[in-house]
Formats: sequence, C-alpha cells, structure tokens
Amino acid sequence: MLKNRAASCNAPVVSGSFLGDVLQLSCAALLLLAIVPPAQGVWPLPQSLSSSAERYPLSPREFNFLYGKGSAVQPGCTILDTAFKRYFRITFSGYSAGKPLTVNKKPGCVSPDGSLCGSAPLAALVVNVHKGGCDGFPDLNSREDYKLSIADGLGSLSAVSVWGALRGLETFSQLVYQDQEGTYYINKTDVVDFPRFPHRGLLLDTSRHYLPVRSILETLDAMAYNKFNVFHWHIVDDPSFPYQSPTFPNLSSKGAFHPQTHIYTMSDVKQVIEHARLWGIRVIPEFDTPGHTQSWGKGQPGLLTACYKGSVPSGTFGPVNPMLNTSYQFMSMLFNEISSVFPDSYLHLGGDEVNFACWKSNPDIQQFMKKMGFGTDYRKLESFYIENLVKIVTALNKNSLVWQEVFDNAVKVPADTVVHVWKGNKEQYSQEMSSVTAGGFKVLLSAPWYLNVINYGQDWMEAYKVEPLGFNGTAEQKKLVMGGEACMWGEYVDATNLTPRLWPRAGAVGERLWSDEAQTSNLDTAYDRLAEFRCKLLRRGICAQPLFVGYCDHEYERI
Repeated sequence: MLKNRAASCNAPVVSGSFLGDVLQLSCAALLLLAIVPPAQGVWPLPQSLSSSAERYPLSPREFNFLYGKGSAVQPGCTILDTAFKRYFRITFSGYSAGKPLTVNKKPGCVSPDGSLCGSAPLAALVVNVHKGGCDGFPDLNSREDYKLSIADGLGSLSAVSVWGALRGLETFSQLVYQDQEGTYYINKTDVVDFPRFPHRGLLLDTSRHYLPVRSILETLDAMAYNKFNVFHWHIVDDPSFPYQSPTFPNLSSKGAFHPQTHIYTMSDVKQVIEHARLWGIRVIPEFDTPGHTQSWGKGQPGLLTACYKGSVPSGTFGPVNPMLNTSYQFMSMLFNEISSVFPDSYLHLGGDEVNFACWKSNPDIQQFMKKMGFGTDYRKLESFYIENLVKIVTALNKNSLVWQEVFDNAVKVPADTVVHVWKGNKEQYSQEMSSVTAGGFKVLLSAPWYLNVINYGQDWMEAYKVEPLGFNGTAEQKKLVMGGEACMWGEYVDATNLTPRLWPRAGAVGERLWSDEAQTSNLDTAYDRLAEFRCKLLRRGICAQPLFVGYCDHEYERI
C-alpha cells in the first residue's frame, strides 16, 4: 500500500497555487486510503464491481487455478496454461515454497483490523470459457468481457473467450492483498466487466532509438496489467531500419544503426508476436511511407526521389518516388512479406508529414505531374501514391490504418480504412474526429496522448481527463470511434528511461479506454487507485515512476 508521509492535511495551503492544488489532492488521497476497500483498487476500474468487508484467506500452497468441467477449453490450452502459471506468481508476489504461512481458517472469525473472515479459505478460482480458440490471435472483434465472483470461499471466472478470461485473471490478481502478518486475502466480490472501446493501444518507436527485445517484452507485460490490447510497433522511420527483411536484407544491413546489434531478426519479431498473443495483445506494425523513409533509401537505391538544386541533383533525397513502377513493385514484395510475418488483419501505412519540397524540385516529377493532370497540387501526387499502396495491401487481404493527413488530403481509400488522429489541441482534434466520422470512417485518437511529451507535476491528469467521444457528432458517428493509442516517440527515449516514462502515466489512457467514463471522472479517487496500482507495478518488477511524495511497502527491487 502507498504511504504518503510528506504532506499534512492540516498544512496551510496557498489558494490557487500549484503546490496548494497538489497538497489538496494528496490530502484527499490520504483520506480515501482509509475508506476505500481493497477491492476498489482495481485498475482500470471494472464496469461493475461490488464488494463487502467479508474476506477469505488464500494459501499459496493450496490455491489453484482450475478449468471448469464445462469449459470449452481445457488443460493443453497454451494461452490459459501459461496465464495460470504467470498469475500464480503475480498473485502471490513474495511467496516462496517453504515460507511459513499465516492462514486464519476459523469460521466467522474477526481479523485484527476488524474485517470479517469468510467461512473457508479460497482454495481455487474455477475458469469457464464458453468458446474455444486457444491457437488463434486476438483481433478487433475479440470478446474481452468476463464475470468474476468471489463468495462463500468459492471463486469463479466466466468469459466468452480466452481473451476475456485473461482480463478477468488480471482483475483477480489485483483483488488479492496481504495483511501485516503476510496472509493473503481476497474480499467477497462480484465483477461484471467489459471494455468501453475495442482498440486500446500503445505505440513504441524503435527507429529513433533501438529498443532491445527485452524492453518490448516488459512493455507488453505492463500493457496487459493495464488491459491494453494493441501494440502499435512503429518499427522503422527516417533514422534507422532495424527490421531485418528476408526479402530485402540490405534494408537493415545498410539502414539500421548497426547491422548486427540493432536489428530485429525474424526470430525476434516472432518472439514479440507470440509473447503479445499470450497476453491477448495484437501487434500492428507500421511501415510509414512515402515520407519518413530516409533509412529505406540506404539499402534500396532508386526508391527515394532525388532532390535538385536548380538544374542539378543536390545529392539529397526526399520521399519515395511515386512515379516509378519499380517503387510499387518493391512495395508489393515488401508488404507481401510483412503481411505473412504479422498475423493481424491491420497494417499501419503511415502517410503523415510528407514534405513536398523535394518532389517540387525534381524535373522528372514535374513532368509526371503535368502528364497526370495534377497541376501544381502535390497532394494529388501523394494521393496517387497512397491509393496505389492501399490497393497493394488490400490485395493481400489486409486492412489499412493511416494517419489523418491521408483523410485530410482526400485520398480515395476503402471504406474500412481506419483514420488515426494525432494532430492539434482539443478543439482541433475534436473537429478532426467529427469530420472523419462524418465521412463514414472508423477513427482512433492519439492527439492528446503523446506521452513522450513530459511536464513537471502530475501530467497523467491531463491524459485522464480526455473524453474520446467529446466531439460534435451523431450517435452513429460516435460508434465509429474504435478507441485510441498512447504514443511514446523515441527522440529522447531508449531502454534507460522507457519504462518509468510510460508507467503509470499510460495507465491513465488505459483506464479512459477501458472503463465507464461517468465512473472515472473524479481525479481524487483516480489518484488513490493509480497510486496503489503503481505500487503493484513495482512489486511486479515494472519500474513505474511515482505520482507524488510517498512510498510503497514493496519498493522497486532491481535498483
């Protein structure tokens, strides 16, 4: 549990000051620690959660996760077999075999803290899954709803799919706590839960700084603890091309920061995808073109547009050359490979921040513009390229995600294309959300959730206060909001600071995308639960930064 000893609730507060606001919030949180039962500490908050003071002890020596007799999945289901082992370790953090245990088994007993003990210890959580599907991958339509009941010494978890069971196991693990004697307990609790949005993502940028595979895997772990379900892998960009393509090996051998140490081999990529699958997380790669491709040109001569200074080449290069058939032949071969490596039905094609200056300088491009009847509107040239790329991807039976410029420039794309909004302040991104959905397109929001941008103080609050549906639009328009993504761009982030910069700040986005907005609109109660959850993350080995002054009973142990 979080302990905050630095701020006194009787301390004088300067009205309207930053420090005063922080102290007031801290005092409110201290009071809440005394009145909020342990079951209320779940993050993100379930849609419906009720609990009582009655609680049941758990013994790690005796407790088991079990498959229900009528469950559609049984032992041998890799996803749940792995999850049961993983969540046993998480639920009983700090337990080691042979360690003395204090378990109160007396019926109707009263614990030292005054809470009622249940009639019997909780010996098992029985998991029932209604539909099979242990060998597949999660997708946009995966069912993540579940029901969890702890009563009369019995625990049951039911879900339509294994993905819902995973979310329920996470909630269960957060409901278990220890008293001062070290005994594990769980309160009598009923949970009915489901996600508010089907796409709850986190973007990592592995081009501006290479992130070791172990850092990506740890991030996937923390994502699952926060019930995120999409890893948006911005794997390549201008600075480097770490993806090792079997079809075009020169892309990484020439374009990565280092061709041996700073690459993702096919084995690495498969490891990330499988690790994510076992957590119920989709992996959507982004190969952003026609801009953001400087690293591509190092290993694929002739792909990028040669820039001119006057009538002679300047020696620099711009976006992908959209007038050459060889550009599309290359893209067809590369994306054919990508579509076979990454199983998700969506690919992120980028399409943002295309600088037209190089295209404008190139005499061959100028002639092509005239031939195509584009005049001097280089947005039409960009649209020409994107439309051809989308056709390539569609032919591979993949759906497309694109940054908002593709929509803004009126590119003709299939109706099932998802537009990713990333630009502007609240007024601007709200208008963009309204425009995109009015056009009939599905949409994701990231504009207010660029977590690489940091501010002094508790900036998680601004992320938490965002309402993805807070734009002008009809009910039908708002059904087109698939969710959103927190983004961690890599200009100033590598493996040394990735985790504390992400967590628990990204948790604010996670709860906004999972939980009911009306139940999670109070910053005071959110602070209490997030601070407590941050302590849970530390105990799970996630180096999450503090929200404010204080300490945890179990501090981070890897320093």
